[in-house]
Amino acid sequence: MSTNTSIKRVVTDILVLGSGGAGLFAALHAHQANPELSITVAVKGLLGKSGCTRMVQGGYNVALAEGDSIERHFMDTIEGGKWLSDQDLAWTLVTKAIERIHELENELGCFFDRNPDGTVHQKAFAGQTFDRTVHKGDLTGIEIMNRLAEQIWHRGIARLEEHRAVELIKTADGKSLAGVLMIDMRCGEFVFVQAKAVLLATGGGPTMYKFHTPSGEKSCDGLAMALRAGLPLRDMEMVQFHPTGLLAGPDTRMTGTVLEEGLRGAGGYLLNGLKERFMQNYDPRKERATRDIVSRSIYSEMRAGRTTPNGGVYIQMAHLGPEKVRVQFKGMVERCADCGFDLAADLVEVVPTAHYMMGGVIFRPDCTTALHGLFAAGEDTGGVHGANRLGGNGVANSTVFGGIAGESMAAWLLNNNELREPDIAAIELSITAHRAPFGNPIGNLQALREALYECMWEDVGILRTAEGLRRGIAKLAELDRELLTIGVADDDPAFNMTWHDWMNLRSLLAVSRVIATAALAREDSRGAHFREDAPQTSALATSAYTVVKQDGDALTVTTQAVNFVRVKPGETLLVETESA
Repeated sequence: MSTNTSIKRVVTDILVLGSGGAGLFAALHAHQANPELSITVAVKGLLGKSGCTRMVQGGYNVALAEGDSIERHFMDTIEGGKWLSDQDLAWTLVTKAIERIHELENELGCFFDRNPDGTVHQKAFAGQTFDRTVHKGDLTGIEIMNRLAEQIWHRGIARLEEHRAVELIKTADGKSLAGVLMIDMRCGEFVFVQAKAVLLATGGGPTMYKFHTPSGEKSCDGLAMALRAGLPLRDMEMVQFHPTGLLAGPDTRMTGTVLEEGLRGAGGYLLNGLKERFMQNYDPRKERATRDIVSRSIYSEMRAGRTTPNGGVYIQMAHLGPEKVRVQFKGMVERCADCGFDLAADLVEVVPTAHYMMGGVIFRPDCTTALHGLFAAGEDTGGVHGANRLGGNGVANSTVFGGIAGESMAAWLLNNNELREPDIAAIELSITAHRAPFGNPIGNLQALREALYECMWEDVGILRTAEGLRRGIAKLAELDRELLTIGVADDDPAFNMTWHDWMNLRSLLAVSRVIATAALAREDSRGAHFREDAPQTSALATSAYTVVKQDGDALTVTTQAVNFVRVKPGETLLVETESA
């Protein structure tokens, strides 16, 4: 294609990129605020079947029970995030979560597990001072996503399924967003979606690591587009590893799949390859320590050689009673059984697995960003979780800020109700860049992917050093240059998955460079970021977060002081309750 001037154009008031919890809540809330708006949800896969929200097993943190409080939830979030969180965002999370969980139950029809007295059951999750995780067995995400998708279909909200977003297209003066360039994956043709407001809610997905929980379609496309658009990203060194990813063997994608945190919250044990319980050697909370601590502890056992046959550690649940485990964790038991393991009665091998990105686009509590017309919510954003996300705060983040984004976009359009013309030259440049592999000689994308896995796991992973990070940055630059020389075999762009794999790697390499660069700049250890050559945490009172921006191919890193607007280190917002 030599010119883009004749490409298909779709016009909509609101374009939502992503169909996870953030995207679908945004679409529903925008529609509720103004049913006359044209709203379009674009998704790389199929609506209701894609994204990370559907994969949520554990549950949804919310202060509902007697004895709990939003202040307590807030302090757990701030302390779990090692005082790097934007406190306004964290306060919005814990307060709006109560409203959102009632909406999920009473308006959308979610069925969550209940106690014998009819109250909502809330289970224990690590790093929290109260059992506040609402759930539907261990399949909470499926329950939420099924109900959200039903509402989207019922309300007739427009969908662009199997459409991949590839570029945020600004106006010619660069001051505003005009729309998004996309690829219709079914035919391989480019489509420009012109929108008055766009929500970036594509999700994170750290699939650049050897062991990872998200599906392969998650490739940080939203963050890569934000980078190219010049938007600042914060806390990008903070990549959360879930301690217990299923270790099914080297030749299956089931390896890395999460065995949920509720297993440890219920009393599960972690054993090393010698079948010794070891967490007491690392933290007094043992298996219920935060994810970063448990992941580092497991990695230390692995590095010391005390490993299972496949190189990880074991999780043991049998001591809790096999029948109880089969009832309480039905989904996990069945998942393990599909891979030939008996979670209820035997030992199962696990390994830390890249799970969630605390960092992302800098955004405000109303979900606006630095780019006029662009809103953001969910895992594409940074600031809510700081240096470490509490299990159960992820789906709360997506649904809380997704709903806010929908309301904000509808209100914003009252005063910004114009379509803006795109920079045609920017569309042409992006099409040329994305079609580049069709003109290159065929290469080995799988070998490049394996090299990326190894680089990120060894040098930018759970335990880091300046030497390793510099080595990783150099290797990522080398892989980036190599990718640009690799072509795809088939000239037909329709459902050309090799082409899409090339684009996946392009996004992953771009974001990997940011992770490594931010990690090198942070010369202390904080939450999910641990520097073996700087193991101490710097003074909490002078906490600062990293900000990375891209200009051309260059990355710049600055730091900004955390603004303790609600509570300072050493203080607490905890309140006394009647049953506390």
